[in-house]
Amino acid sequence: MARHTGSVCRLCRRENLKMFLKGDRCYSDKCGFDRRGYPPGQHGQRRRKFSDYGIQLREKQKVKRMYGLLEGQFHGSFSRAERARGITGTNLLIFLERRLDNVAYRLGFANSRAQARQFVRHNHFTVNGTKMNIPSYLAKVGDLIEVREKSQKLAVISDAMDAVVRRGIPAWLELSKQHFKGTVKAYPTREELTMPIQEQLIVELYSK
Repeated sequence: MARHTGSVCRLCRRENLKMFLKGDRCYSDKCGFDRRGYPPGQHGQRRRKFSDYGIQLREKQKVKRMYGLLEGQFHGSFSRAERARGITGTNLLIFLERRLDNVAYRLGFANSRAQARQFVRHNHFTVNGTKMNIPSYLAKVGDLIEVREKSQKLAVISDAMDAVVRRGIPAWLELSKQHFKGTVKAYPTREELTMPIQEQLIVELYSK
């Protein structure tokens, strides 16, 4: 299945959760989820009953869409989490948070993960002084993520950094706004991931 290219507001409505896929617009009165908080489609306002499998599938789809991954990419992250020590569901969320596109978004270098992924692909960032254009790169403790000097003049990045105060910087990251750089101080803990995610449902789905 190809990447979703339609309205991302429909994805939020489908999962019945504001996932902030359009960045700053999601905080305005133009937010499609706030204006029409029911599933899209002709029968969107009908009550639906889901089976156990349906509930697990919706949870997986929600997290996959939240981080903007294709099915193969998401399943690859799950397989890595399953092989790692610790709780599989928690490992999965930490791996997703450590992705370079997500870290750039969390630091405020972009208004959304989709925008951050595009910036990474277009060589706007360096990691520890080396150009990095792989969105799936897993940031490590001590990594220094920096906006390249020529990219610091881009208004879209400056605007994103001004708007990050709405959501704040996670405690496991440190931002030097003046120098357009951020540092990974630690790996995120489960308690720091505040989005309503039931990762155990995803583990149950893939364990069938």
